[in-house]
Amino acid sequence: MNMFRRCFAAVLLALFSCTAASAAQAEAKAEKVVYHVNDASNATAALRNIRNHLDASPQATIVLVAHGAGIDFLLDGAIAKDGTPYDVAVRELARRGVGFRVCNNTLEGRKIDRQRVLPEAVIVPSGVAEVTRLQAQEGYVYIKP
Repeated sequence: MNMFRRCFAAVLLALFSCTAASAAQAEAKAEKVVYHVNDASNATAALRNIRNHLDASPQATIVLVAHGAGIDFLLDGAIAKDGTPYDVAVRELARRGVGFRVCNNTLEGRKIDRQRVLPEAVIVPSGVAEVTRLQAQEGYVYIKP
């Protein structure tokens, strides 16, 4: 009987170790996703996709990078086709941990005052370079809504 208990304890210990290791691996492999927006007409869909993504995977790390015409919804006073101000959705997602990045090259090229960018967004030197950096250096998965 003593041998049975030792074997049973060893099996339980092995199962516990495997479960703990699996949990640690799952946590280490948390989703990191970059959403790329270069056309503001896709902004509503992108924000909805991100909301749905977080509902399904609350631990996901999500960054939206905008450049070109894609930055327009991240400017003060921007309004969706249905009349809803974009800043409400951006604030809500920022509270949920979503990062927003705006391309400085676009701001300069289009002569847009940096003060017009929503405070939830960070201005980066280049939107395209930021998308590339997040994928190549930080292991983000790319999504283009």
